[in-house]
Amino acid sequence: MTLVDIEANLSDTERELRDSVHKFASEVMRPVGQALDKLANPADVIAKDSPLWKVFDRHRELGLDLFDSEDTGLSPAEKARARAMISEEMGWGDSGLAISLGVSSFHRMFARLSGRPALVERFCAPDSRDIGCWAITEPDHGSDTLAVSEPSFSDAKLRANCVARKDGKHWIIKGQKAAWVSNGSIATVAALFCTVDPSYGFEGGAICLVPLDLPGVSRGKPLDKLGQRALNQGEIFFDDVRIPEEYAVFGAPAYKMALEMVLALANASMGTIFVGVGRAAIEHAVAYSKERVQGGRPIFEHQSVKARLFKIFSQVEAARALARRVYVYNSTHPPLVQYSIASKTFCTNTAFEAASGALQIYGGNGLSREYPIEKLVRDARASMIEDGCNDLLSLVGASKL
Repeated sequence: MTLVDIEANLSDTERELRDSVHKFASEVMRPVGQALDKLANPADVIAKDSPLWKVFDRHRELGLDLFDSEDTGLSPAEKARARAMISEEMGWGDSGLAISLGVSSFHRMFARLSGRPALVERFCAPDSRDIGCWAITEPDHGSDTLAVSEPSFSDAKLRANCVARKDGKHWIIKGQKAAWVSNGSIATVAALFCTVDPSYGFEGGAICLVPLDLPGVSRGKPLDKLGQRALNQGEIFFDDVRIPEEYAVFGAPAYKMALEMVLALANASMGTIFVGVGRAAIEHAVAYSKERVQGGRPIFEHQSVKARLFKIFSQVEAARALARRVYVYNSTHPPLVQYSIASKTFCTNTAFEAASGALQIYGGNGLSREYPIEKLVRDARASMIEDGCNDLLSLVGASKL
């Protein structure tokens, strides 16, 4: 069973693109994600012979890594809608891989936003095989680094774990980013969020592009996690790492505005990814309910099961409508962060409720790793904490009301 996409007025190009990505998600992402999830050692996920690299290779072959920078012939609104559908399909395939692939182009976005031709040439070459990461979380600081609405964001008494200081025409970076950096152990370039003026707390920050083969960069071991085990995460250490001054893309006083923009775009993307997870949950549950026989008939024929399935279906479709609307608007207008936060929190909560409800339909079998639903529960649970925990994000969103 597959949920029908009732998006009206899709162009042939949009429809073909969505179907192509769905095939990639079905034939490559989902089986690889399931295989990586079963690996006991997270170091094996990123080993040279890991099927992870097959996913990255196919992603590049399809041109999805360059989708935002290429001329597709689509209008801005069509391109944004296509991007939302791509993100949803990849989340349907595997949320951890979807996040990894999305973050892998983070450095390209900042290079283009800088407006500096040298950075675009260095970091956005079409044949580049660089992998990016979003290096913001620190050992002593997590969601508070995103809490632009809270007094703590500009509190000079809160000491950052990663700082940069100016030295002539260079910046020198020292400190650590935490084990929760997505792609942290495999990235070749970091979009590094660090503090340059501690007297303003986190508001005195900067966004730097940092090649991770520079002297002074080292890594920790990959993180062993409950869910999204295909998404590599790990520590990055900076021991007096020197970068040219032009590699600092945003600094004070633009840092807070830039961070809010990034949060809006990242949360909008998370909303669409986890609509895909919710879709996967309801589709698995419906298919299983039509196969599993109890009381002499498929459990789908029992009213209580039908009612539970329809509730999940309604929640997922409501989340899908919100996620796409927010994604398209915030990709084609000055982004409104409160709407992206609403999408992220609502869609991740919905994905978890959908996966949990689907597991209930599986009964005891849902607890077994022989069935796909317990993985979706774990993956969805992680989403309610990453990219800002939902509780704190709600405070940031509420401040805009």
